[in-house]
Amino acid sequence: MTDNTKGLLYATATASLWGTLAIVLKISLSYFDPYTVVWWRFAMAFTFLLVFFSIKKPGYLKIVRRPPLKLILAGVLLGINYIGFMQGVHYTGPAVTQVMIQVGPLTLALTGILFFKEKISRLRGTGFFIALSGFSFFYFQQLQRLGGEPELLNLGVLWIMAGAWAWTGYAVLNKILVRSIPSAQINLILYGVPALLYVPLADFSRLLTVNTWEEIVLLLFMGGNTLAAYGALSLALKYTEANKVSMIITVNPIITFLIMELLIWTEVSWFEVPPVNLLSYLGALLVLIGALLAIGVIRGSKGAKGKEK
Repeated sequence: MTDNTKGLLYATATASLWGTLAIVLKISLSYFDPYTVVWWRFAMAFTFLLVFFSIKKPGYLKIVRRPPLKLILAGVLLGINYIGFMQGVHYTGPAVTQVMIQVGPLTLALTGILFFKEKISRLRGTGFFIALSGFSFFYFQQLQRLGGEPELLNLGVLWIMAGAWAWTGYAVLNKILVRSIPSAQINLILYGVPALLYVPLADFSRLLTVNTWEEIVLLLFMGGNTLAAYGALSLALKYTEANKVSMIITVNPIITFLIMELLIWTEVSWFEVPPVNLLSYLGALLVLIGALLAIGVIRGSKGAKGKEK
């Protein structure tokens, strides 16, 4: 198996985990509150890394004693991103959250243009316009679905926007920090800071009463998803080009939509699946195409040839 194939497989694994996660998070809300879920995901990931480094790389634990201020801030922003996504799933559902959260990568691309003086091509500019049109189209389709009662949708979208913009800030800080600190050490603090942040908000009494296999599987999946997805993403970037990885993981909402359609088709009774009409799918498709263009994953033929040289 070539390195490129390995990279594509790892990227596909990341997209699959993230695409499935939104639906699992929605199911988890039948058992736990949003803050408890977010705390558990960070706490499990942090504990695993802490034990692993204690055995394999004790030197990595030195960063816990005096983490850089930028890294602490990045951890706070990642914590806001997680709860924003979680509350988005709570109020609007997996499909809407997966589409609207694409504001994060788009804002990051815009940040690169405005603050890091990255060049914007006509193709990338077109991508921003297409994505913005898609967001508007998708949002108003959801309003029509709700029949004039937009309160929950608006509240959910506000949470998603907060999470998306927090992710942008985290990504910028992470891009700076990774130049001087190993990514594994960065992740240790990124998981640890939000775990501490959400201690006052988590319902530990509920976690102590977990006694069914459904609850146990949900907790293990949600905690393991954080480790597995980011681990697979790191390996994907190691084995193949970043633009190929970005193209695969950016379309992870498609996986969410496919699973949602499957659940609707099988008429599941244990999970409320709001239907998504054809026009909403069109809006979602515009968002994804626009995002791929705007972040520079899809390039013109001239740019592609230049890169090959």
